[in-house]
Amino acid sequence: MGITLLTIYLVAINVAAYNIMGSDKKKARNHEYRISERTLWLFAFFGGATGGYIGMKHFHHKTKHVSFKRGFPTLMIIQVAILAYWIFR
Repeated sequence: MGITLLTIYLVAINVAAYNIMGSDKKKARNHEYRISERTLWLFAFFGGATGGYIGMKHFHHKTKHVSFKRGFPTLMIIQVAILAYWIFR
């Protein structure tokens, strides 16, 4: 996968993670059927941790859940380290 495809993928997955965090917050406020925490974690795990974390902070969603408060930043650090290794190897 070239750097361009990787960039497109990472932008897309992070925008999607941000948007689903906002969508889930809206659903929570409206007492609607929610997006599962598993789905939120899957987006974060597959490269969207930064977008999910920004969405979490921006929408004030899942901020009381310790697993999200600690897990998303940890995933961000791991993902940035992997990306830096891949780019600068």
